[in-house]
Amino acid sequence: MSSYQRFAEVYDTLMTDIPYDQYVDWVVKHAPSTTAPKLLDVGCGTGIMAAKFARQGYIVSGVDLSEEMLAIASERFMKKQLAIPLFCQSMDELDGFSDLNVVTIPIDSLNYLEDEEAVVATFERIYAALCDGGHLFFDVHSLFKMDAIFLDGPFTYDDGEITYIWDTEAGEAPHSVHHDMTFYVQANEQLFERFEEYHYQRTFPAEQYVKWLNDAGFSNVSITADYTEEAPDAESERIFFHAVK
Repeated sequence: MSSYQRFAEVYDTLMTDIPYDQYVDWVVKHAPSTTAPKLLDVGCGTGIMAAKFARQGYIVSGVDLSEEMLAIASERFMKKQLAIPLFCQSMDELDGFSDLNVVTIPIDSLNYLEDEEAVVATFERIYAALCDGGHLFFDVHSLFKMDAIFLDGPFTYDDGEITYIWDTEAGEAPHSVHHDMTFYVQANEQLFERFEEYHYQRTFPAEQYVKWLNDAGFSNVSITADYTEEAPDAESERIFFHAVK
Protein backbone atom coordinates (compact mmCIF):
# COMPACT_ATOMS: atom_id res chain seq x y z
CA MET A 1 0.00 0.00 0.00
CA SER A 2 1.20 3.49 -0.79
CA SER A 3 2.67 5.60 1.97
CA TYR A 4 0.70 8.58 0.59
CA GLN A 5 3.65 10.84 1.40
CA ARG A 6 3.09 13.14 -1.59
CA PHE A 7 -0.31 11.84 -2.63
CA ALA A 8 -1.87 13.36 0.49
CA GLU A 9 -0.96 16.80 -0.83
CA VAL A 10 -3.03 16.40 -4.01
CA TYR A 11 -5.72 14.02 -2.76
CA ASP A 12 -8.48 16.58 -2.19
CA THR A 13 -8.05 18.07 -5.66
CA LEU A 14 -8.36 14.66 -7.27
CA MET A 15 -11.47 13.74 -5.27
CA THR A 16 -13.62 16.74 -6.14
CA ASP A 17 -16.07 14.54 -8.09
CA ILE A 18 -16.89 12.38 -5.06
CA PRO A 19 -20.47 13.15 -3.83
CA TYR A 20 -19.51 13.32 -0.15
CA ASP A 21 -22.83 14.86 0.85
CA GLN A 22 -24.75 11.94 -0.63
CA TYR A 23 -22.60 9.56 1.40
CA VAL A 24 -23.29 11.49 4.58
CA ASP A 25 -27.01 11.62 3.77
CA TRP A 26 -27.02 7.82 3.41
CA VAL A 27 -25.58 7.38 6.89
CA VAL A 28 -27.82 10.04 8.44
CA LYS A 29 -30.92 8.44 6.92
CA HIS A 30 -30.27 5.06 8.59
CA ALA A 31 -28.44 6.12 11.75
CA PRO A 32 -29.10 9.79 12.63
CA SER A 33 -26.88 11.44 15.21
CA THR A 34 -29.88 12.00 17.48
CA THR A 35 -30.11 8.25 18.12
CA ALA A 36 -26.62 7.04 17.09
CA PRO A 37 -24.22 9.83 18.08
CA LYS A 38 -20.82 8.16 18.46
CA LEU A 39 -19.19 7.70 15.02
CA LEU A 40 -15.78 6.38 13.94
CA ASP A 41 -14.63 7.21 10.41
CA VAL A 42 -12.19 4.48 9.34
CA GLY A 43 -9.90 5.40 6.47
CA CYS A 44 -10.77 9.03 7.13
CA GLY A 45 -8.02 10.38 4.86
CA THR A 46 -7.82 14.16 4.88
CA GLY A 47 -10.95 14.44 7.01
CA ILE A 48 -13.47 15.82 4.51
CA MET A 49 -16.21 13.39 5.43
CA ALA A 50 -15.40 13.34 9.15
CA ALA A 51 -15.90 17.11 9.22
CA LYS A 52 -19.25 16.72 7.47
CA PHE A 53 -20.34 14.09 9.99
CA ALA A 54 -19.37 16.41 12.84
CA ARG A 55 -21.51 19.16 11.31
CA GLN A 56 -24.41 16.71 11.36
CA GLY A 57 -24.10 16.39 15.13
CA TYR A 58 -22.08 13.20 15.45
CA ILE A 59 -19.31 12.79 18.01
CA VAL A 60 -16.62 11.86 15.51
CA SER A 61 -13.24 10.16 15.71
CA GLY A 62 -11.04 9.30 12.74
CA VAL A 63 -8.64 6.49 11.91
CA ASP A 64 -6.20 6.25 9.02
CA LEU A 65 -2.96 4.42 8.30
CA SER A 66 -1.32 7.46 6.69
CA GLU A 67 0.28 9.98 9.03
CA GLU A 68 0.43 12.43 6.12
CA MET A 69 -3.31 12.20 5.55
CA LEU A 70 -3.98 12.62 9.26
CA ALA A 71 -1.78 15.72 9.40
CA ILE A 72 -3.89 17.37 6.70
CA ALA A 73 -7.09 16.27 8.46
CA SER A 74 -5.85 17.76 11.73
CA GLU A 75 -5.15 21.07 10.04
CA ARG A 76 -8.60 21.01 8.42
CA PHE A 77 -10.31 20.41 11.78
CA MET A 78 -8.30 23.16 13.45
CA LYS A 79 -9.39 25.68 10.81
CA LYS A 80 -13.01 24.60 11.18
CA GLN A 81 -12.75 24.59 14.99
CA LEU A 82 -13.76 20.93 15.19
CA ALA A 83 -12.62 18.69 18.04
CA ILE A 84 -12.13 15.38 16.20
CA PRO A 85 -9.49 13.04 17.66
CA LEU A 86 -7.38 11.17 15.12
CA PHE A 87 -5.59 7.82 15.40
CA CYS A 88 -2.98 6.21 13.15
CA GLN A 89 -4.03 2.57 12.85
CA SER A 90 -4.59 -0.10 10.24
CA MET A 91 -8.28 -1.00 10.09
CA ASP A 92 -7.58 -4.73 10.43
CA GLU A 93 -5.76 -3.97 13.70
CA LEU A 94 -8.36 -1.53 15.02
CA ASP A 95 -7.98 -1.23 18.78
CA GLY A 96 -9.06 0.94 21.67
CA PHE A 97 -12.66 1.69 20.64
CA SER A 98 -15.89 0.56 22.29
CA ASP A 99 -19.60 1.39 22.44
CA LEU A 100 -19.58 3.00 19.02
CA ASN A 101 -22.94 3.67 17.39
CA VAL A 102 -21.67 4.04 13.83
CA VAL A 103 -18.55 3.00 11.92
CA THR A 104 -17.94 4.13 8.35
CA ILE A 105 -15.27 2.90 5.90
CA PRO A 106 -15.84 5.29 3.00
CA ILE A 107 -14.62 5.71 -0.57
CA ASP A 108 -13.32 2.16 -1.24
CA SER A 109 -10.85 2.28 1.66
CA LEU A 110 -11.60 -1.39 2.37
CA ASN A 111 -10.23 -2.29 -1.07
CA TYR A 112 -6.72 -1.46 0.12
CA LEU A 113 -6.71 -4.60 2.28
CA GLU A 114 -4.75 -7.17 0.33
CA ASP A 115 -6.30 -10.45 1.46
CA GLU A 116 -9.47 -11.91 2.87
CA GLU A 117 -7.93 -12.44 6.32
CA ALA A 118 -7.49 -8.68 6.68
CA VAL A 119 -11.10 -8.01 5.61
CA VAL A 120 -12.41 -10.62 8.06
CA ALA A 121 -10.26 -9.17 10.87
CA THR A 122 -11.59 -5.68 10.09
CA PHE A 123 -15.20 -6.81 10.33
CA GLU A 124 -14.52 -8.69 13.57
CA ARG A 125 -12.78 -5.74 15.20
CA ILE A 126 -15.48 -3.30 14.14
CA TYR A 127 -18.18 -5.64 15.41
CA ALA A 128 -16.43 -5.78 18.79
CA ALA A 129 -16.15 -1.97 18.89
CA LEU A 130 -19.84 -1.35 18.14
CA CYS A 131 -22.59 -1.25 20.73
CA ASP A 132 -25.61 -3.53 20.33
CA GLY A 133 -27.65 -2.14 17.47
CA GLY A 134 -24.62 -0.29 16.08
CA HIS A 135 -24.24 0.35 12.35
CA LEU A 136 -21.46 -0.33 9.86
CA PHE A 137 -21.45 1.51 6.51
CA PHE A 138 -18.87 0.92 3.78
CA ASP A 139 -18.45 0.79 0.02
CA VAL A 140 -16.18 -1.18 -2.31
CA HIS A 141 -15.33 -1.30 -5.99
CA SER A 142 -17.47 -3.76 -7.90
CA LEU A 143 -16.04 -6.71 -9.81
CA PHE A 144 -16.99 -4.90 -13.03
CA LYS A 145 -15.03 -1.80 -12.07
CA MET A 146 -12.01 -3.79 -10.98
CA ASP A 147 -11.96 -6.24 -13.87
CA ALA A 148 -13.11 -4.02 -16.74
CA ILE A 149 -13.11 -0.28 -16.09
CA PHE A 150 -9.80 -0.05 -14.26
CA LEU A 151 -8.05 -2.15 -16.90
CA ASP A 152 -9.22 0.15 -19.69
CA GLY A 153 -6.31 2.49 -19.04
CA PRO A 154 -4.10 4.40 -19.10
CA PHE A 155 -5.96 7.38 -17.63
CA THR A 156 -4.81 11.00 -17.64
CA TYR A 157 -5.71 14.19 -15.81
CA ASP A 158 -4.58 17.81 -16.25
CA ASP A 159 -6.05 20.89 -14.57
CA GLY A 160 -3.07 23.16 -15.26
CA GLU A 161 -1.61 22.73 -11.78
CA ILE A 162 -1.72 18.94 -11.38
CA THR A 163 -1.15 16.41 -14.14
CA TYR A 164 -1.04 12.66 -13.82
CA ILE A 165 -0.63 9.58 -15.96
CA TRP A 166 -2.30 6.57 -14.36
CA ASP A 167 -1.39 3.10 -15.59
CA THR A 168 -3.20 -0.01 -14.37
CA GLU A 169 -2.41 -3.69 -14.49
CA ALA A 170 -4.31 -6.73 -13.29
CA GLY A 171 -2.97 -8.14 -10.04
CA GLU A 172 -2.10 -11.73 -9.35
CA ALA A 173 -5.10 -12.26 -7.07
CA PRO A 174 -8.60 -12.38 -8.56
CA HIS A 175 -10.28 -8.94 -8.89
CA SER A 176 -7.13 -7.01 -7.97
CA VAL A 177 -5.37 -4.10 -9.67
CA HIS A 178 -1.96 -2.46 -9.50
CA HIS A 179 -2.18 1.32 -9.90
CA ASP A 180 1.01 3.11 -11.03
CA MET A 181 0.63 6.90 -11.12
CA THR A 182 3.10 9.57 -12.15
CA PHE A 183 2.24 13.08 -10.94
CA TYR A 184 3.49 16.48 -12.07
CA VAL A 185 2.53 19.17 -9.56
CA GLN A 186 3.15 22.87 -10.15
CA ALA A 187 5.61 24.24 -7.60
CA ASN A 188 5.88 27.73 -9.14
CA GLU A 189 5.32 29.44 -12.48
CA GLN A 190 8.32 27.71 -14.06
CA LEU A 191 8.63 24.42 -12.20
CA PHE A 192 6.59 21.23 -11.93
CA GLU A 193 7.64 18.62 -9.40
CA ARG A 194 7.40 14.96 -10.40
CA PHE A 195 6.61 12.08 -8.05
CA GLU A 196 5.26 8.57 -8.34
CA GLU A 197 2.63 6.62 -6.42
CA TYR A 198 1.93 2.92 -6.36
CA HIS A 199 -1.36 1.56 -5.03
CA TYR A 200 -2.79 -1.95 -4.90
CA GLN A 201 -6.48 -2.69 -4.50
CA ARG A 202 -8.52 -5.85 -4.34
CA THR A 203 -12.23 -6.52 -4.16
CA PHE A 204 -14.47 -9.55 -3.65
CA PRO A 205 -17.96 -10.58 -4.77
CA ALA A 206 -20.78 -8.88 -2.86
CA GLU A 207 -22.03 -12.19 -1.53
CA GLN A 208 -18.59 -12.88 -0.05
CA TYR A 209 -18.66 -9.62 1.90
CA VAL A 210 -22.13 -10.53 3.16
CA LYS A 211 -20.90 -13.94 4.34
CA TRP A 212 -17.97 -12.40 6.19
CA LEU A 213 -20.27 -9.84 7.80
CA ASN A 214 -22.65 -12.57 8.92
CA ASP A 215 -19.78 -14.70 10.20
CA ALA A 216 -18.59 -11.72 12.28
CA GLY A 217 -22.07 -11.47 13.81
CA PHE A 218 -23.69 -8.71 11.75
CA SER A 219 -27.30 -8.99 10.63
CA ASN A 220 -29.72 -7.03 8.45
CA VAL A 221 -27.15 -6.49 5.70
CA SER A 222 -28.46 -4.33 2.87
CA ILE A 223 -26.70 -3.71 -0.44
CA THR A 224 -27.13 -0.84 -2.89
CA ALA A 225 -25.09 0.60 -5.74
CA ASP A 226 -23.67 3.85 -7.07
CA TYR A 227 -25.12 6.27 -4.51
CA THR A 228 -28.69 5.10 -5.19
CA GLU A 229 -31.25 3.01 -3.34
CA GLU A 230 -31.15 0.46 -6.16
CA ALA A 231 -29.66 -3.03 -5.97
CA PRO A 232 -26.40 -3.62 -7.88
CA ASP A 233 -26.49 -4.86 -11.46
CA ALA A 234 -23.82 -6.28 -13.75
CA GLU A 235 -22.37 -2.84 -14.56
CA SER A 236 -22.59 -1.16 -11.15
CA GLU A 237 -19.27 0.42 -10.22
CA ARG A 238 -19.47 1.03 -6.48
CA ILE A 239 -21.27 -1.30 -4.04
CA PHE A 240 -22.58 0.02 -0.71
CA PHE A 241 -23.14 -2.10 2.40
CA HIS A 242 -25.09 -1.30 5.58
CA ALA A 243 -24.95 -3.86 8.38
CA VAL A 244 -26.28 -3.85 11.93
CA LYS A 245 -24.85 -5.51 15.04
